[in-house]
Amino acid sequence: MKKLNNLKYVKKLDRSDMLKFISGLPGQCRDAYKIGNSVNINKPLIKINNIVFAGVGGSGIGADLVKVYLQDELKIPVSICRNYALPDFAREDTLLFCSSYSGNTEETLSCFEKGLKKKAFIITLGAGGRLKESALKNNITHISIPSGYPPRTAIGYMSITILAILARLGLIKDKENDVKELCGVLSDIRDKEIGSEVPLAKNISKQIAIKLYKKYPVIYGTADTTEAVAMRWREQIAENAKALSSGNVFPEMNHNEIVGWKFPENILKDFKAIILSDKDDHERVKERIRIISGIIKKSGSEVILLKRNSGGRLARIYSLLYIGDFVSFYLAILNNIDPTPVEVIDYLKKELEKI
Repeated sequence: MKKLNNLKYVKKLDRSDMLKFISGLPGQCRDAYKIGNSVNINKPLIKINNIVFAGVGGSGIGADLVKVYLQDELKIPVSICRNYALPDFAREDTLLFCSSYSGNTEETLSCFEKGLKKKAFIITLGAGGRLKESALKNNITHISIPSGYPPRTAIGYMSITILAILARLGLIKDKENDVKELCGVLSDIRDKEIGSEVPLAKNISKQIAIKLYKKYPVIYGTADTTEAVAMRWREQIAENAKALSSGNVFPEMNHNEIVGWKFPENILKDFKAIILSDKDDHERVKERIRIISGIIKKSGSEVILLKRNSGGRLARIYSLLYIGDFVSFYLAILNNIDPTPVEVIDYLKKELEKI
């Protein structure tokens, strides 16, 4: 486990420099808000009555984060589409965000084409590809973000940029101060609690990665606060550490999944439950977490509770996300694997292109 403190070993294994991308998130969030404020927007001709985000994978999770963060502010319904078809209610009064970092994600391109037919007010977001070409061809606002990132590492661009756009459209208040606080908090956490140069004895993410090594993580979020963060943790553990995990959301899991923490008895000891919570969680949810933690411990599994109490809602959400990003990176190092390549996804795309 000492290898996590050996930067020479880490960098040798991290051949594509995933660490650089993860470490750069605070600056990326700062740049993202500037991009959102600088792009020329074709304003909608009619009132926007609903928002649909179309995107998958690393390009889709940003929408989940935005939705959770703005839970108590947005006054219109928000839907997230991770498929080839838009919801039937999408019409001229729909603000449709089509997000694809590569610009070539077939599900998102399909939603874009359907959005055109439904005459939705469309904004596209990505680093180029066919999505940008189609947007420009149809005189649709495209937000260009820097290229050269593995899509999952562009999370700041794929989420914070959207906040700036929503504010400029008058759908939310300006978030400049929240983003400024976010960048400062993330930098502080990176440099003092989770970054590669922070030793194991003081590093939250390294400590959690060690606990998850050769174990099966079950990651729980809480509805309307950390549920998107829990999803991000699972995605990052899969893509970076090449490891499976599962998860659910409080209080929903209290009505079904909690009963399953009994069998198979011989492998539950190799499970690790991670519960991500927030100070804004409903008081009854907080009590549920306390009770459920005890039940899970009785199965022989360890429970890891994570909560950030300081800072605003945006800073707290992304702080938990950032801890998880570094956990997934360190877990990849423990698994003796380069975190960046996603060869199975590349293979799937190539096979689909043959059809």
